[in-house]
Amino acid sequence: MSVSSNASSASSVSGVTTSNGRRSSLGRNSESGTGSGTDSSELSHILNRRQVIIDSQEAGIEVPATFKVVNVYTEFHEFSRKQIKEYQKTFNTYDTGRDGYLDLTELKYMMEKLGAPQTHLGLKEMIKEVDEDNDGKISFREFLLIYRKAQAGELDNDSGLNQLARLTEISVEEVGVSGAKNFFEAKIEQQLRSNKFHDEIRQEQEERRRQEEEKANRRLLFQQRAAIFQ
Repeated sequence: MSVSSNASSASSVSGVTTSNGRRSSLGRNSESGTGSGTDSSELSHILNRRQVIIDSQEAGIEVPATFKVVNVYTEFHEFSRKQIKEYQKTFNTYDTGRDGYLDLTELKYMMEKLGAPQTHLGLKEMIKEVDEDNDGKISFREFLLIYRKAQAGELDNDSGLNQLARLTEISVEEVGVSGAKNFFEAKIEQQLRSNKFHDEIRQEQEERRRQEEEKANRRLLFQQRAAIFQ
């Protein structure tokens, strides 16, 4: 067999022929060269993948989801390596299934432990806001998106994700790696104390309001009785 025929055979890979005549491969592309991936190759991969999706949609063909290894240290450059490692520890604490994801049940458990329980609908909304691959659960990369959104002010103050970010935010620069665990536990304790403090204030206000109402009723009753003798 000639060299040209070998090359032709090697280049014949599984793919789809679209309505506009283009052919898009849905299989795994082999990487050329021996060097490590660069920014340009990453961009090429994204553009190629986008073209595959466009071509396949035009042909009415469903494109299966693909997954690639993500380097969170380079993607989330706004966080230090120490911070990401501490966030990983927090994530692993509640990833009780040890599958690398937080599902709805694990997220429910996490929010309850943080002292900010959510409704079933609220939990689903939390997942939906960062679930970029639409698998119904939160990967560690998507977990880091919560802190990125919080840092950028993209989360509503009363949202479940904002509460999660606020309660688990770790400043390793301030406490150091050895103190991060204590810092995390202190944040939880602080939130619990804060909730209790606000409850006590609310109870005192209600009691004060009740006493004022009773005083006003007694005054009115006295005035009504006094009017009888006038």
